[in-house]
Order: sequence, then C-alpha cells, then structure tokens
Amino acid sequence: MMQSKSMRAIPTTALLIATALALGACGPVNRGLESVNQPVVQRTDFVYDLDSPALSPNDRQRLIAWFDALHLGYGDSVSIDDRSGIGASHDAIADVVGRYGLLLSDTAPVTGGSNEVRGVRVVVSRSEAKVDKCPNWDRKAELEFAGSTMSNFGCAVNTNLAAMIANPADLVHGAEAGGPDAWTITRAIKTYREKEPTGKNDLKEESTGGNSGSSGGN
Repeated sequence: MMQSKSMRAIPTTALLIATALALGACGPVNRGLESVNQPVVQRTDFVYDLDSPALSPNDRQRLIAWFDALHLGYGDSVSIDDRSGIGASHDAIADVVGRYGLLLSDTAPVTGGSNEVRGVRVVVSRSEAKVDKCPNWDRKAELEFAGSTMSNFGCAVNTNLAAMIANPADLVHGAEAGGPDAWTITRAIKTYREKEPTGKNDLKEESTGGNSGSSGGN
C-alpha cells in the first residue's frame, strides 16, 4: 500500500512543478542586467525646394514661414542640397537658419526626388526617440525559476531618457567632447585627482580629559 501511494504522489508533484515552470517561463528570458527595452531613434526629413539658386526676398519670407511651421529648434539638423552647383544661396540660407540658433550641416541626406530639383533643396532632419511596447508585461512579476529579469525592467528609466534628451541623435552616435564644457569637466577631474587626501597628515591630538581640580573649603 505504501508503494502504491508513493507512486501516485510522484506524478502529482511532477505536474505541479511543470505547471510552475510553465508559468515562470512566460515571455522572453533575460538573465543579464541590460534592459531589452531600449530607446529607438527614428529620423524624419522635411524638404523645401527653391526653384532659383539665389534666395529672393519672397523666398526668404516663405522659408522663414516654413521653419516657423516646423517649430525649428535645437536638435534639428538643417542642410542644403544644391543641384544648381552655383552655391549662391548658401550664405543667405545660413543667415536665416542662424535666426533659430542653428548652423548649416556640411552634408545633406539623400531624399526622394532630389534629382528633379532644378534649384536648391533645404532639408530639415528631425530625430525622435521612444521606447516601443512600454510598459512591457510579457513576463509576469512572480516566482522566477529561469533567473530572468522582468520584461518591464528598464521601461521607466529608458522612457524618461528618450523623453528628456535634447538631441535624440546622440543616442545613436553620441556627441563629441569639445569646447568649454568639456574643458570644465576635465579640469574638475584633474583637480579631484591632484588634490591631497584629507587623511594624509597625522591625526591632530586632542585632549579628552576634563578639569581635574576640585572645589571645597577648609
């Protein structure tokens, strides 16, 4: 009877373990500390074609109105695709772009229909960063038998990073260090490394005893 009872209990226990493993294995397994929920950067190119290689006063006003409609600002990249080969409008367009605190990029991206442009094409490239599928609850927050992080791990941090970064393109190729900001950073590090440790000298001797005198009368 004992042998029969034990044989009946083994399949039941195995069934419970198999069910628990199946529940714990829902969703992708990630045993590392790097989140699978990473920001995705998407670039959109806006184009404005000028028929004339020179920027006339009317073209200038229309270009300013186009920039205003796009809310041109920091993080946008402005470039010129000059099919005329004359380059007469470069300085004039650079002056307009400077009104928004930007500089013209050296090279323009390839855009559709650029071969049909007779004059100059102004290209505004704008990048957007976002984390897809967040919050991510593919893997439930429960007993973990696979040693995996939650599927939602990293969603909050990376979503906030994608929303706050001024130039999303920096998430792709970073930003080169240079100028006064980089100099300030290196100066602070240099000061930290060269500063003498506070515990370099001997400890100062201090007396912990109180007044040993006594008061009294004869």
